[in-house]
Amino acid sequence: MKVAFIGLGAMGFPMAGHIASQGFKVNVFNRSQAKSQSWVEKHKGCAFPTPRLAVSGCDVVCICVGNDDDVRSIVFGDDGVLAGLNKGALVIDHTTTSASLAKELHKAFATSQIDFLDAPVSGGQAGAENGKLTTMVGGDSQVYSKATAVLDCYSLKHQLMGDVGAGQTTKMVNQICIAGVLQGLSEALHFAVNAGLNTDQVVDVISKGAAQSWQMENRAHTMVKGEFDFGFAVDWMRKDLKIVLEEANNNQSSLPLTAMVDQFYAKVQKQGGGRFDTSSLITLLNEK
Repeated sequence: MKVAFIGLGAMGFPMAGHIASQGFKVNVFNRSQAKSQSWVEKHKGCAFPTPRLAVSGCDVVCICVGNDDDVRSIVFGDDGVLAGLNKGALVIDHTTTSASLAKELHKAFATSQIDFLDAPVSGGQAGAENGKLTTMVGGDSQVYSKATAVLDCYSLKHQLMGDVGAGQTTKMVNQICIAGVLQGLSEALHFAVNAGLNTDQVVDVISKGAAQSWQMENRAHTMVKGEFDFGFAVDWMRKDLKIVLEEANNNQSSLPLTAMVDQFYAKVQKQGGGRFDTSSLITLLNEK
């Protein structure tokens, strides 16, 4: 099986590396060709100057870029993914996008008899580097079965959630949970410090009970230290929450906490923290 990977950012670079490490022939494309060359120097594979050339002759194409517009820019056009693929190929979009884009892509690829899955991931840069991402998939079950050999390369868990678009809506659920948990954790740690407690001891004991979360286990100590250089950035979280709130408006869901946390992240951005990781919500509390 020959695989193309489009987008070699913090997530895509190691994900493509895991595919190559499992013996697949891998072609790569990145808008910054220097990043493509860096990947080729580290892993076995070939770099190409356009998406069309990268996907030519490939059985599976993985996409992991920034947002809806980024996906469209590399899929469509004379040098795009769609122009370079043969019928029977499979495209897996790992970008976190709107569910409507997933359906748009599925329709576009279907006209050329190309299969499509929307498959956003969770687990951050560390999960990508360690090959332990959670992958939420939308699409046909038979198409999903064709994708599992590739998904296994970098996923600790992957699951078909429903038809095309269901992967993206599941990722929205994931981001809603993260936003709420991080705000609660920020307030809890802020309270603990002001109460004169030893936060290391606090986290050690409550993380063994009902308050436990991944964010507590992995971010609590660095939050107290004011360290916010760990993966998923506030800028990207705001992009995701915008998608969440738009979808909530479409399906008539009430998300008051999510909307509030989104505005808190907007304040972090205004204070120059757009590239801080998402645990930086605590900075808004510590300044008071």
